[in-house]
Amino acid sequence: MQHKGSAIWSGDLKSGEGHVSTESGALKDNAYGFKTRFEDTPGTNPEELVGAALASCYAMAMSLGLGEKGLKADEIAAIADVTLSKVDSGFAVTKVHLDVTAKIPGITAEDFQKVAEATKMNCPISKLLTAEITLDAKLK
Repeated sequence: MQHKGSAIWSGDLKSGEGHVSTESGALKDNAYGFKTRFEDTPGTNPEELVGAALASCYAMAMSLGLGEKGLKADEIAAIADVTLSKVDSGFAVTKVHLDVTAKIPGITAEDFQKVAEATKMNCPISKLLTAEITLDAKLK
């Protein structure tokens, strides 16, 4: 399986602007830029998109882990809080905190914690955050 996301940027860092889209069309030409990333201007930013990707992946992966135990969630609500920090080399995502609340009939608190931790380690987007990144760069 392969899925694509794309972005187009025009201009310099502070006054330039970009648009981000997904292959499915769920996002189509959504605006992003310096002000949406570092100020309070409406629009999206890469950290918010990573947070949404991790939260949605986590919730789906947890449902898999529960299913392996014969359980089914009424609801899994996941929020990923992504922190972008100034570091020596510029900026970096320095941490991500997952806040998960779930309603799962028949599960014990101990089993829930086990599934939650296993999901954190095995969710594909969690694994991505430490994955090798390859690059093909071309000039037009």
